[in-house]
Amino acid sequence: MFFVSHGSGTPVLAIHGWTPDHRLMLGCLEPLFSRLSDDYRRFYPDLPGMGRSPAGPEVASSDDMLAALDAFIAEHIGSAPFLLIGESYGGYMARGLARLRRSQVLGLALICPTGVAVEHATRTVPGHAALVVEPGLESADPEFLEMAVVRTRETLRRFEEEIQPGLEAADVDAMARIRQRWVLSTAPETGPAFDRPTLILTGRQDATVGYEDQYALLPHYPRATYAILDAAGHNLQIERPPLFDALFIDWLERCVTS
Repeated sequence: MFFVSHGSGTPVLAIHGWTPDHRLMLGCLEPLFSRLSDDYRRFYPDLPGMGRSPAGPEVASSDDMLAALDAFIAEHIGSAPFLLIGESYGGYMARGLARLRRSQVLGLALICPTGVAVEHATRTVPGHAALVVEPGLESADPEFLEMAVVRTRETLRRFEEEIQPGLEAADVDAMARIRQRWVLSTAPETGPAFDRPTLILTGRQDATVGYEDQYALLPHYPRATYAILDAAGHNLQIERPPLFDALFIDWLERCVTS
């Protein structure tokens, strides 16, 4: 898998969601980590079929995607303890990795993660609502307009820099193939509870994965901070950056002191 890395120290693996690429995670996390002491080595991979990572015919399911991520850890992190971050589908993958490498993961952070209902048809989601609207953006990219709860020039700029390039680079055929076997054969919450510091961030107006299905995850993550942010949709990280940063810093501090 193609990846970008920065810094040195405790490894951090950040996994983007379905269709975008590593720039989604890079854009929201690097400004935060750059303000901290350089004690973390951040890995930002492109998932197979997305960004600059190819997906051959052998990658045909979420199980295969999870196996590719596990192999990435074996190659680049090895047996070292590490922090794990996932967004949307990447959060689903991160939960699967936390099951596979439970003793190695120091902490888990999930941004607008896919919850217990994996398929779109079974999710509990609110209707879309744009709550903050700057005039003059009516001709912006339709995908931005369809998802944005905060429609401002700044959120549009970040969408165009951090999200849209991945959407345009994705291998549509590979993703359609993987999408046919989207549900992991072993649920991420199978087995003992994950008792390390956890962060679950959801958007109150997230019409993609919602905020209710994630509540059912809490028994498996007894050390989770579970936050529902108002005026936030599926791109929560670009719509509520001050709260995003504050909750992430709190999570990092909890991981250090635990």
